Amino acid sequence: MAIDPVRVLVTGAAGQIGYALVPMIARGVMLGPNQPVILHMLDIPPAAEALNGVKMELIDAAFPLLKGVVATTDVAEACTGVNIAVMVGGFPRKEGMERKDVMSKNVSIYKSQASALEKHAAANCKVLVVANPANTNALILKEFAPSIPEKNITCLTRLDHNRALGQISERLNVQVSDVRNVIIWGNHSSTQYPDVSHATVTTQDGEKPVRELVADDDWLRGDFITTVQQRGAAIIKARKLSSALSAASSACDHIRDWVLGTPEGTWVSMGVYSDGSYNVPAGLIYSFPVTSLNGEWSIVQGLTNDEFSRKKLDATAEELTEEKALAYSCLS
Repeated sequence: MAIDPVRVLVTGAAGQIGYALVPMIARGVMLGPNQPVILHMLDIPPAAEALNGVKMELIDAAFPLLKGVVATTDVAEACTGVNIAVMVGGFPRKEGMERKDVMSKNVSIYKSQASALEKHAAANCKVLVVANPANTNALILKEFAPSIPEKNITCLTRLDHNRALGQISERLNVQVSDVRNVIIWGNHSSTQYPDVSHATVTTQDGEKPVRELVADDDWLRGDFITTVQQRGAAIIKARKLSSALSAASSACDHIRDWVLGTPEGTWVSMGVYSDGSYNVPAGLIYSFPVTSLNGEWSIVQGLTNDEFSRKKLDATAEELTEEKALAYSCLS
């Protein structure tokens, strides 16, 4: 029985993350080894030639699951009929730019892309915003695509989640696949709170709390947090370029777990529309621990937060509230 292809949009597709991401999607990393895909790639007119080069390479790779490629600089054509949209394109902060300047550039980009998705995407399109400021870009997109359900608009904090898993795995010298249930709370920025209070490691003697195995609260509340928060900057320093393959891989993880479901007993971090859970102000796009079933995510409820964690949750919420106000001031 032939499976209908899923149309996946990648914006900023000729850029670094896009170049790492499209072969992963075409190979089945995002939607599984049996799901055919049609890739819709969008970029800005100055990148049109490079975008065409990416299309040529996709054809040359002869991916069995890839049933078609749309490569365009026209936003309406790119958004037509898409089931999943991964929004990688955005305006990067350049030296000497104020935060408000970057915000205002991105607000106008996300406002126009939201309108195109609103008009042309398939019903029930799932959206993942990767471009920074990711949480606030997602919020703007939600505002200007009112027919897309708010539950379908998310932003990427899975990269931070995976970075946290990686740091614990390195520290304890265990397989990263044996570490689970870290949490990234809040903004995809340096105020995010990587939290291991509920995280565990599978050992020969069963599940053990990370905190017990690490046995160093100073590290868990100090260097561990700052390493995860500032990992992006560390990679730029090392590579002279920002994280691309890890961002692309995490975007695949985010969509795969959302669409195909999270493993039993495991949660992941996703930037989602806050409903007031954990006393986080409603109406922000905020990273929570979530599980997913049948393509629907739910915030994990009932986790306890100590005073240290509470302060961290509030600080990142405060930054997001300020960003939201800044973004709305760019609109008026």
